[in-house]
Amino acid sequence: MTEERKQELRVGLTHLGLTPTEQALEQLSRYCDLLLEKNQVMNLTAITDPAEVVRLHFLDSAALLPTRALTGKKVIDVGTGAGFPGLVLKILDPSIRLTLLDTLGKRMDWLEEVAADLGLEGITFCKGRAEELSHQKEHRDQYDAAVSRALAPMPMLAELCLPYVKPGGLFFAMKSNKTDEEIQSAEEIIAKLGGQKPFVMDYPVPGTEVYHRIVTVSKAGNTPKGYPRKWTRIKETKG
Repeated sequence: MTEERKQELRVGLTHLGLTPTEQALEQLSRYCDLLLEKNQVMNLTAITDPAEVVRLHFLDSAALLPTRALTGKKVIDVGTGAGFPGLVLKILDPSIRLTLLDTLGKRMDWLEEVAADLGLEGITFCKGRAEELSHQKEHRDQYDAAVSRALAPMPMLAELCLPYVKPGGLFFAMKSNKTDEEIQSAEEIIAKLGGQKPFVMDYPVPGTEVYHRIVTVSKAGNTPKGYPRKWTRIKETKG
């Protein structure tokens, strides 16, 4: 089954325009095993079929890589959960200097164990709330890119992520392709945070009939003082 899994990964990644190394395929296959094993005792994913993990987690996460916008860059994955998309990006492009951020300490401990098991280096693990850590000097306006996958509605997500991005950097939100109104409603808060009008690109997830969406926001200026607001205020954001 491992060879079949690696072959599906190879075909899917090639479909995305990527050329994975044998080491990356081995690491992703091992990551799948570790994820499903841990999922029996910790809620990490609702997807329990290894083939679906490959398609709907790994290949979906990898859709951020074909533009090469993250190569060699300092990247933060906000609300990484079980490591998506950040850990997949790091495996496929080791040049990324990655920070994984999540609120749940047990998940972060597990991700550290996974990274060690896979022999990954150059990853920083942060436990905390996204809207609080971005007020700290070492994080605010410090990253070339922020990425986040299916974490929150776009107006909330922009406020959680854009404060981490330096001027000239990028914020990538991975969303459903049925989010036109949600994205439009985020334009006002994005502008307040120093971002420019979002650019939307839909893509097919290899091996499926599913289309997902990458929303790209360029950061033009520093995020004003006072943002992000407290979580109770962020939740009220309509745009």
